[in-house]
Amino acid sequence: MYADRHAKPTRFSPTGLTAAIAINGALVAALIFAAPHVLPNPPKDGPIETYTVPPDQPPPPPEVQPKPHDVVAKVPDETIAAPTPIVKVPTTAPLTTIDLPPIAPPVSPRIGTDPVTEPTSAPTSAPPLPLIAPTVDPRYADALQPPYPAAERRANREGRVTVRALIGVDGRVLRIEQVEATSDAFWRAVQAQALSRWRFKPGTRGGVPVEAWRTMTLRFVLEDE
Repeated sequence: MYADRHAKPTRFSPTGLTAAIAINGALVAALIFAAPHVLPNPPKDGPIETYTVPPDQPPPPPEVQPKPHDVVAKVPDETIAAPTPIVKVPTTAPLTTIDLPPIAPPVSPRIGTDPVTEPTSAPTSAPPLPLIAPTVDPRYADALQPPYPAAERRANREGRVTVRALIGVDGRVLRIEQVEATSDAFWRAVQAQALSRWRFKPGTRGGVPVEAWRTMTLRFVLEDE
């Protein structure tokens, strides 16, 4: 490095020196007063005894007063001894018994049901409606008479047949049964005619068509030609 040839020379200041001395003196004095105080001479009675002072004890907690409901009154036990009365029972008096009729329990209605009066007699059912028998349909009246059997005509025999016919709700013959017949030829002729050609007005019960039986009698008579 090169010295500054143009720098000015430093001058001595007595004021700064005096201030420095005063500051150092104040620091030394503070250290002296802060140091513990040491007696120059020990006491004559002996060495110094040291002891530890216990800290102040906290005050005792306040006494808890019992609540009114916590106080239980003590009642002394008391036993009362009552004398037992002495009852004299006569032993010589005669014993009398009375026979009473049995008492029937009261009759109460059944639980869960209303009292119902029992009927004095069985209910009578309504009579059945009358049956109106089937009748011959006038439109088919000419078809009732069957053809004359040829064998019976040649034998010059007349005949008679009575039958029972079951008439359906549509007026047709459902079934036919023989009641009486002069010969089997007359019966067969009537049976075939009834199942194929007979028509009726069906029987009714209360205005409703029902199946019903009808008895029919037919005669076979030879006419002079």
